Amino acid sequence: MKAIIADDEPLLARHLTARLVELWPQLEIAGVAGNGIEARDMIEDLRPDIAFLDIRMPGLSGLEVVQALAPEVRAACRVVFVTAYDEFAVQAFEREAVGYLLKPVADDRLATAIERLQRAPPAPAGAQSDDLLRRLQALLPKVAGHLRWVRASVGNDVRLVATDEICYFQAADKYTAVFTRDAELLIRTPIKELLEQLDPEQFWQVHRGTLVNVRQVVSAGHDAFGRVTLKLRDRAEAVAVSRGHAHLFRQM
Repeated sequence: MKAIIADDEPLLARHLTARLVELWPQLEIAGVAGNGIEARDMIEDLRPDIAFLDIRMPGLSGLEVVQALAPEVRAACRVVFVTAYDEFAVQAFEREAVGYLLKPVADDRLATAIERLQRAPPAPAGAQSDDLLRRLQALLPKVAGHLRWVRASVGNDVRLVATDEICYFQAADKYTAVFTRDAELLIRTPIKELLEQLDPEQFWQVHRGTLVNVRQVVSAGHDAFGRVTLKLRDRAEAVAVSRGHAHLFRQM
């Protein structure tokens, strides 16, 4: 069988590719798309048996990619949606027996999805009703309101920091330290609350008291004891990953 992967986050696309190669070596990964338009064109050109589509991508969402396919292509391709929106979309997926994976994709979840694909694949994209796709599309605005700015105190001033500029958050006593490329700031919002407000596709919990912007991750170092540390693009220090979260970076 042949598959394509579509995700606008290169780290997540590489992770899913590596895990599929490890867990399903017979599957051919025919291509990796970085946005919805590339995904649509890749499916049309390569005619894969399976498409792993991120729900939210530039150009076209994963749902819009399916809608844009020619009818004969939709009928021949099985779709597995990859989503961080478990609170809203997963119930709809489950009601309609649509294939899905939750981000960050863990090995046990992926292994279960592979087993289902091999034994009883999800219905071809052509069999997924336009009504279902419209209902899922309507869910996206409800989960789009992730935290985009944080207010940090700098002396007597308050500084607004865009979350895209933040490399990582780290718990610090009664405060949370915010690390940007050129500053270390303090906010009062605890890590637990930040985790609920931030985009789960962009910020991953890598330790009990640490959230990392995955767009900042350049590489993951592994030592002889299985400990993992992350090298970030805009910070000199390494960020430690706990054993419970090390599997997220196993293939880096």
